[in-house]
Amino acid sequence: MDTGPTPPGQALDLAHRRRRVFMTAFWLLAFGSGAVGNLLTGRIDAERYGVPVATWQIAVNEFSSMLVSLAMLPLLLRACDRWPLHADTWRRYLPLYVAGSFMWCAGHITGMDLLRWLGYALGGADYSPGSLWTQAIYEYLKDVRTFFLIVAVCHLVEWFGRHLKGEASLLDAPDEGAAVEPVDRPERFLVRKLGRDFLVATADIEWAQASGNYVNLRVRGRDYPLRSTLAALEAKLDPTVFIRVHRSYVVQLRQVTSIEPLEAGEARLHMADGTVLPCSRRYREGVRAAAGGTEPLAARAASQG
Repeated sequence: MDTGPTPPGQALDLAHRRRRVFMTAFWLLAFGSGAVGNLLTGRIDAERYGVPVATWQIAVNEFSSMLVSLAMLPLLLRACDRWPLHADTWRRYLPLYVAGSFMWCAGHITGMDLLRWLGYALGGADYSPGSLWTQAIYEYLKDVRTFFLIVAVCHLVEWFGRHLKGEASLLDAPDEGAAVEPVDRPERFLVRKLGRDFLVATADIEWAQASGNYVNLRVRGRDYPLRSTLAALEAKLDPTVFIRVHRSYVVQLRQVTSIEPLEAGEARLHMADGTVLPCSRRYREGVRAAAGGTEPLAARAASQG
């Protein structure tokens, strides 16, 4: 059954989804093994130093911290996607991450204390965190390391993924002399993959999809992330060749084979490689008018007429 294209803004490319699953599984294993290790060492230390504490209390202390950290983890992973740290962005985004580390610690302490209070109450004991200021300082000194370790690993994995898949960039104007081609209407994009540079012809781009702080360029079945907004990319593309069809998509007209009308004025665009892309009501008539004279649609109309 054809369910149509995945809603824009909700779809991540397959490689990105795989990295997200990897990150979640990695931190689940890391936090889980850490909690178990701390439980065992806490039990050993209690017996060594004669501290009267039950094993279930140590377990509540450790696993409450783990559960709260895992509950907040998706928010931090989304923040890493939303505000990536690159050479040209880290000065702007680093203060956000510093502020985020305080929010992480506050959420960690609040959730952890609530779970511990509940756990101790079920066990027939009283829980007291002691001085809140002392707890806040103590926990932040630990949480800030955990927070920035997650941020560092997340960005490292994303960088490695882009390094394997290839990351596109616009050709810059040379420091000296005239540009080989117009920079404001590029005929090629530079793709860096596994330490090598490749030139991708603009005419080979089938469509472009907005994805967070990037635009994925689809070229012969492969996606190359370009650090740009879709509006900025659209301004550099030839409007007689490429057209906006959705707030998240720009397509090459010659790659459109047919337009399938939908209810409420929207449409689906069937591309030459079999992919189906959304076309919003705002752009539908403009696409029909612009694409009417392109070769694939003209040929299709002739065959049907």
